[in-house]
Amino acid sequence: MKHIALIPSYQPDDALPEVVRSLERCGFSCVVVDDGSSAETKKYFEKIGPGAFLLVHEINRGKGQALRTGLTYIRDHFEPPYTVVTVDGDGQHSADDAARLTEEAEEHPEAMILGKRNFTNSVPFRSRFGNAVTRIVFFFSSGVKVYDTQTGLRAFSDQAVQDLIDVQGDRYEYEMNALLFFARHKIPIREIGIETIYIDGNHKSHFRVLADSFRIYKDILKFSASSFVSFLTDYLIYTLLVLFTKNLVLSNVIARVVSGTLNFSLNHFVVFKSRENVWKAALKYLLLALSMLVVNTLILKLFAEVVGLHAMIAKILTEFICFFVNFTVQRLLIFKAREKRK
Repeated sequence: MKHIALIPSYQPDDALPEVVRSLERCGFSCVVVDDGSSAETKKYFEKIGPGAFLLVHEINRGKGQALRTGLTYIRDHFEPPYTVVTVDGDGQHSADDAARLTEEAEEHPEAMILGKRNFTNSVPFRSRFGNAVTRIVFFFSSGVKVYDTQTGLRAFSDQAVQDLIDVQGDRYEYEMNALLFFARHKIPIREIGIETIYIDGNHKSHFRVLADSFRIYKDILKFSASSFVSFLTDYLIYTLLVLFTKNLVLSNVIARVVSGTLNFSLNHFVVFKSRENVWKAALKYLLLALSMLVVNTLILKLFAEVVGLHAMIAKILTEFICFFVNFTVQRLLIFKAREKRK
C-alpha cells in the first residue's frame, strides 16, 4: 500500500529538508505545501529534493487550506488504496512515529489515527494549557474523549480524504473541525503515543494566540453568548415573577418557556446555522427543553429548599450546571452539522 506524507510548511528552516529525507527513507512519498512563504525561505523548499511533490500558495492561506490543497492533489494524483499521514515540517514529528501511525491506519482504515504527545513539565506551558482547554472544549462539543486534540501528526486511509477536503476552516481551527466531523459522524478516533519534541520552546510556532484561539473556540463562544442572553432573559422574568407571585415552580416554568424560545432561535439560526428542518429541530429542542425543565426545577428546589440557598443564588448555580449538558445535547442531537459525510 502506498504511504504518503503530507507536509504543510510556512517560513521553514533547515529542518524541512531533513524531515522530507527522513520520511523518504521510511518509504513515504512526500507532498509538501509551501503556504505562501517569503522569498528568503524558498531555498529550503529547493533542498527537499526531486522525489517530493511541491505545491505552492502564492500568499499565506493558513494551515487548514494548505492541508486541503495537499489532500486534493493526493486525491487527484494517487490511485487507492493508500494511507496519508500529516506531518509538521519543523522537526517536531519523527519519521518512525509517522510510520507507526500509518501502519495503524492500514489496520483500521475506517478510523482517524492521532499521535498522542505526553504533556509533562518539560512541555512549554502555553502548549500544555492550550491542549488542556481544547481537550475540555472538544469533549463538551462532541461527547468524545481525545487526549491530544492539537496534534498535527494524523494518519488516515484514502476513505477519509474527500471528507477531510470538505471540512471547513482555513487556519488552525481546521484540525479541530476535522475531529468534530469524525466525532459527529461516529467515525472512530484512535490515539497512539508518540515522542514529544519541542524545539527552542516552540517559539517558532505560527499560532496566533488570540485570533486562532477564537477560530478554534468560536462555536462554544457563540453558544456561551447565546446562553448568556437567554439566561439574562430567564433570570429577569424569574426574578419578577418570584417577587409578585411568591411561587418558585410557576416562576421557573414561565421563565424557562420564554427564554427557551429565544435560545432555540439563536442557536438554530446564528450559533449552529443548522441544516435541520426548523420544525423537526424545534420538536427535538422542545423534548430537550421539557426534560431540562424537570431537571432544572429539581436542582433548583434542591438548592433552594433542601440546601437552603437564597432563591437567586440557587438559580445561578442551577443554570451553570445545566449549561454544559445543554451544549453537548444540542451539538450532537438537535442542530445538525453543516458538513455531511458523502
